[in-house]
Amino acid sequence: MIEAIGLSKFYGDFAATRDVTFSVPRGQVCAFLGPNGAGKSTTMKLLTGYLSPSQGTARIAGFDVFTQRLPSAARLGYLPENGPLYSDMTPLSLLRFFGEARGLDSSYLRGRIDDVVEQCALQEVLEKSISKLSKGYRQRVGMAQVLLHEPDVLIMDEPTTGLDPNQIREVRQLIRQLGETKTILLSTHILQEVEAVASHVILIHNGRVVFDGTPTEMAAHGPSMDEAFYALTGHRPEPETEPNQGDPACEAADA
Repeated sequence: MIEAIGLSKFYGDFAATRDVTFSVPRGQVCAFLGPNGAGKSTTMKLLTGYLSPSQGTARIAGFDVFTQRLPSAARLGYLPENGPLYSDMTPLSLLRFFGEARGLDSSYLRGRIDDVVEQCALQEVLEKSISKLSKGYRQRVGMAQVLLHEPDVLIMDEPTTGLDPNQIREVRQLIRQLGETKTILLSTHILQEVEAVASHVILIHNGRVVFDGTPTEMAAHGPSMDEAFYALTGHRPEPETEPNQGDPACEAADA
């Protein structure tokens, strides 16, 4: 359902990603790991068509992201890190706006709004201004928007960054529920996310894939997931805080 074939992205002499190749089969939740600046966000933007590759091919549900843009986009839901929302709208008006922008039939859209509102537990805030919502609720609104057109594939970039422990628990529970019917690629730097939701792990370092397997197989590289991460990358995993944005190379590769 998700295929990266030799994906590379160059900015002058700097390689944000180099020959990234992996696949995620139907019905799998895959954790996409790596240190800050490893190329996670760049790879996800290549997979979604947000960026064009310097080399290689990306496919969603069998459709080439660059030559079959509309059918691939119809099968894909993308939640970027700190996904942009219109703060002067309510969740209800935002969902209507995006549904109409996607050309969804009005009767079908009404039903889908009801479904995603229930799925993401937005009933209590449906008519409130998004600017007044907590970050946890804003993340739920972003997820509801992503799910609105019933995509088969979800790509999520750091969906729990900046949330408090209760909000993280709620978002992880929602991801597990979605994983029962969707194929999900979940970028994270939090190893607890892997143990909580994923059945497959892809680890990227310096723009290249250095591990592709199960969490159990990754854990075999060290006495703990933290040590396995360090053994594969030479970096300690980051704590549950906002990623470092100070290094220009990091921003180019992972922003």
